Amino acid sequence: MSVEVPFRTIIEPFRIKAVEPIPLTTRAERESLLDRAGYNLFKLHAEHVTIDLLTDSGTGAMSDRQWAALLAGDESYAGSRSYDHFETTVKRLTGFEHVFPTHQGRAAERILFEAVVKPGDVVPNNTHFDTTRANLEHVGGVALDLPRSGHPHFGGNMDLERLGQVLAGDRPVPLVMMTLTNNAVGGQPVSLENLRAVRALCDRHQVPLFVDAARFAENAWLIKRREPGYQDHTPEQIARELFGLADGCTVSAKKDGIVNIGGILATHRADWARKFEVLLILSEGFPTYGGLAGRDLEAMAVGLIEALDPDYLRYREATVAYLARGLEKAGLPIVTPPGGHAVFVDAARALPKMPKSQLPAQAIAIELYREGGVRTVEVGTLMFGAAAQHELVRIALPRRVYTASHVDWVIETAERVAARLGAIPGYRIVEEPPLLRHFTAKLQPL
Repeated sequence: MSVEVPFRTIIEPFRIKAVEPIPLTTRAERESLLDRAGYNLFKLHAEHVTIDLLTDSGTGAMSDRQWAALLAGDESYAGSRSYDHFETTVKRLTGFEHVFPTHQGRAAERILFEAVVKPGDVVPNNTHFDTTRANLEHVGGVALDLPRSGHPHFGGNMDLERLGQVLAGDRPVPLVMMTLTNNAVGGQPVSLENLRAVRALCDRHQVPLFVDAARFAENAWLIKRREPGYQDHTPEQIARELFGLADGCTVSAKKDGIVNIGGILATHRADWARKFEVLLILSEGFPTYGGLAGRDLEAMAVGLIEALDPDYLRYREATVAYLARGLEKAGLPIVTPPGGHAVFVDAARALPKMPKSQLPAQAIAIELYREGGVRTVEVGTLMFGAAAQHELVRIALPRRVYTASHVDWVIETAERVAARLGAIPGYRIVEEPPLLRHFTAKLQPL
C-alpha cells in the first residue's frame, strides 16, 4: 500500500542489486577529449563520461520485474504472446484500438508522417522536438511551433489563438500534435485544460489530434500536482484522460516506458491504421513485433505501468527539484518551475553578451564536461538552427540510475562553471550535415 512519506527527504523508492563502475578522468584528459570530439558532446565515448545526463532516452535502469519479464519473451515471428501482453497494456492506458510496436519513437514519427503528410502540409505542435521536426520536414511538411509562454505551472501549453488562426487558414493541416511534456521549452508540462481546448479546436475544423507521449507519466504526475481538481486522481487515471482526448499517439518508450529500446504508434482511426501497417511491414517488421524482440515487448509492457507508480513519480519530481535548487544556488539561471525529467539552464541569461551565432548553450554544456565530466545536451541554435526559440542546456536525469551524491557532483560542477562564466568562449560550426546537425557537427572555439 502506498503511503505519504512523513519525512522531509524523499528517498529513492528502490534498492540497487547491480552496480556499474563509472569513469573518473582528469581535467587535462577531458580537454584533449573535447578537442578530439570536435567539441561535440555526442562524439565523446561513454567510457570518458563520469555523469551522463545527455538524455533520459533509453538510459534508464530496468527493474527486477522487467528483467524477469525478458525471460518470458515469446520470439515467434507472428502473433506472439508477448505482443498480446504489450497490446493489452497499451490499450489499457490509451484506449486506442490499433497498436503498433516500433523500434523507437522516431520510427513511429516517420511512419505517421509518411502515411498522412503531403509536401507543403502544415503540422502545428506546441513545439516539435528534433527528430519529430526532422521526420516531418523529410516528407516535405512544415513544422509549426505554437508554444504559449507565461503560464506559471504549465509552460508547455499550446497557443490557442494562433492554432485557431492556422486551422481557419488556407494551408492544409493533416493533423495537430501536442508534445507531453514540451521538451524544447524546458520540459514543461501541458495542462488537461489546454489539451481539451486544443481538442475542441481540432473538432471544430475536423482535424485529427495526435500526442507525442514519450513522457506521458511525468506529464500526468505534474497535472496531479499542479492542476486544480486532479489532486485525488491517480497518474494512470490522468494518463487515460490525456490519451482519451487524442486520435492517436507516438511514443518513445525509452522515456516513460523505462526500457532501453522500443516505441509505440497507436490510433483509433482504422483508415490510418491500415496505412501504418503497410509502412511498418516495409521497414520495421511484422506488425506484432515491429522491429523488436519479444523480450523487449515484455519489458515495455511492465515499464509502462511502473512509470505510473506514485512513489516513483514523487521521487523523480523531488530529484529534479533538488537539482534545480542546487543549480540556482550555484549561480546558473534555469527554466522554472522545473519539469519532470530534466533541469534546463537558460544560457541566454547566463551569457547575455554572447550572440546566438556563437552557440551559448553549447558553450556551457562543454564547460560542464570540462569541469566535471558531466555530459549534457544543447537545446538551442545548434540543435534547431533558425527555428530555435531558446538557448538551453538540458540536464536530463536517466530513470532510476543516479543517486543523490551523483546529483551533488553535478551541482558542484555547476558551481565551478558559474564562477567563470565571463571566461567561457563561444563556438563556431566548421562541419555539419543537412539534417539533425547537432548529432555529428564539428565545432571550434572562438
